[in-house]
Amino acid sequence: MAPGNNSFVTEFILLGLTDRPDLQLPLFFLFLGIYMVTVLGNLGLIILIALNSHLHTPMYFFLFNLSFIDLCYSSVFTPKMLINFTSKKNIISYIGCMAQLYFFCFFVISEIYVLTSMAYDRYVAIYKPLLYNATMSPKVCSSFMLGSYLMAFSGAMAHTGCMLRLTFCDANTINHYFCDVHPLLQLSCTSTYVNELVVFIVVGINIIVPSFTIFVSYCLILTNILHIKSTEGRSKALSTCSSHIIAISLFFGSSAFMYLKPSAAGSMDEEKISSVFYTNVVSVMNPLIYSLRNKDVKTALRKTLSSR
Repeated sequence: MAPGNNSFVTEFILLGLTDRPDLQLPLFFLFLGIYMVTVLGNLGLIILIALNSHLHTPMYFFLFNLSFIDLCYSSVFTPKMLINFTSKKNIISYIGCMAQLYFFCFFVISEIYVLTSMAYDRYVAIYKPLLYNATMSPKVCSSFMLGSYLMAFSGAMAHTGCMLRLTFCDANTINHYFCDVHPLLQLSCTSTYVNELVVFIVVGINIIVPSFTIFVSYCLILTNILHIKSTEGRSKALSTCSSHIIAISLFFGSSAFMYLKPSAAGSMDEEKISSVFYTNVVSVMNPLIYSLRNKDVKTALRKTLSSR
């Protein structure tokens, strides 16, 4: 009997991203490189923000948390994914699988709300600059982050709690590179109707509400940008917004494709490809999009390096 409720499975086998032997080694080095850049980029940003007092502003407070989340949630599944590329059989225990599912859900939902908070922060900075310091006070920013983590905790508990109630009889081969919701549901030998309903509701709330907030924020931002008389200033602002919008679209689009549909629709290979975007690509892009192109961060980096 497994550690979980009513489950006969004590371990799962992860099939990985692909079963083609000729792609295992190239993919290993590709994702190892992506992971190293993700760790170095996000960890470097965390250290820079912590060491430079002029970066202790609401914008960089959210960037600090975003980098922390990216660093953590990429580490939830990438090491296991890399092991799969170099081993014939990648096994994960029942408890380990449920823990991976919980932390993955927690950090993904956290990122959604941090991105939403960042969009609102930019709206206040551009649309109401005179009220920025009062509106985005340390107490307000902390409340946003606390709310983000509480939403993540409740969402992760809902997904994991519903998964623990399922029974896994004989099938234990997960057609994925980590313990995600849909691949696990396909292995259950009991009804998954409640689980699919919970997935649709929880994911729907955590995508539709933040997406609407971000959409409204950026509509107001773009309206304000159009009133900027300077062509150079308008172009710079549009460039910053477009980068942010691209990253958000990538994250929310791939997430919606994965979860806002019945588990039987589409192939698992499509879901694997889609999940690569929001589990690997977004994490490595965030430091580049939100910070490394930023003048303040470059100045802070030069200052930190010159003081050593």
